[in-house]
Amino acid sequence: MNIFYSLVTKRIVATVSALLVVVIGCAAGFWQLSRANEKIALAEHLAARQQMTILNANTQDWGLEEANQRRMIARGIYLPQASVWLDNRPRPLPAGGVANAAQSGFLLMMPLKLEGVDRILWVNRGWAPRNNEDRETLPLVKTREGLVSIEGIVFAHPGKVYELGKKTGDAAIGAPRIEQNFELEREGQLHHWEQSPFILRENEVGVEDGLLREWAPLTTGVDRHYAYAFQWFALALSGFLFWLISGLIQQRKHGDQSE
Repeated sequence: MNIFYSLVTKRIVATVSALLVVVIGCAAGFWQLSRANEKIALAEHLAARQQMTILNANTQDWGLEEANQRRMIARGIYLPQASVWLDNRPRPLPAGGVANAAQSGFLLMMPLKLEGVDRILWVNRGWAPRNNEDRETLPLVKTREGLVSIEGIVFAHPGKVYELGKKTGDAAIGAPRIEQNFELEREGQLHHWEQSPFILRENEVGVEDGLLREWAPLTTGVDRHYAYAFQWFALALSGFLFWLISGLIQQRKHGDQSE
C-alpha cells in the first residue's frame, strides 16, 4: 500500500495522465458495448413485430406508431416519374454475405398510388449501384406497369446520411431526382397529395428489375462494436500498466541510488 501511495504522490502528472487514459478508454469501451446491446435489442424487437399479423395498407389509414417495423402488404400503381433516388448509400450486406459493402449507390424511393383509396405510400424498392463515370446517370431499373402487389416492412424513414446544408425552395417534380435524404413531409408538400406517415421497405427478392433487396440485418456491426470495445479497454489497461511499471522501475532506480 505504501508503494502504491508513493507512486501516486511522487508522480502527480504521470498519475493524472494515466488516469485520463484509463477513464477515456473505459468510457469509450462501455459506450461501444452499449451500442452493440442497442442493436441486439432493436433486432429482437423487430423480429417480434414481424411475427404479428400482416397489415394491409389498402384497408386502413395506419399510423406510424401502430405500423412501425411490422409487415405490410399493399396494392396499387407505381408513379415512377415522381421517384427520388437517395445518393451515397452503401450496398446492403446480408448476414453471411461477402459482397463489397463499401460499394456506393442509390436507394430508389417510389410512390405507390394505393388502390381504392386516395393515398400515396412511399416504397423503398431497393438498392442499385451508381455509375462511377457519370454521377448524374441513374441506374436502369424495371418498373411493373398497372396494379402491383408488394410486401415489405414499415419504417419511419429509409435511413439518413450526413448532408451539408438544408434544401430550400421547390424541387422539380416532373421527373425522377437525386437527393441526399428523404423527407416524407416535404414530398407531400411538393406533390400536394395525402400520404401514409411511413415508408414501406420492399422485401421481394429474386426479381430481375435491377434492384438489390437483400437487406442487412439490424445486428450488422455488432462484432465491430465488440472489437472496438476490446481496443478501448486494452488502451485503458495499457495506460495503467505503463504508469505502474514505469513507476516501479523509477522507484527501484532511486532506491539503488540511495544505497
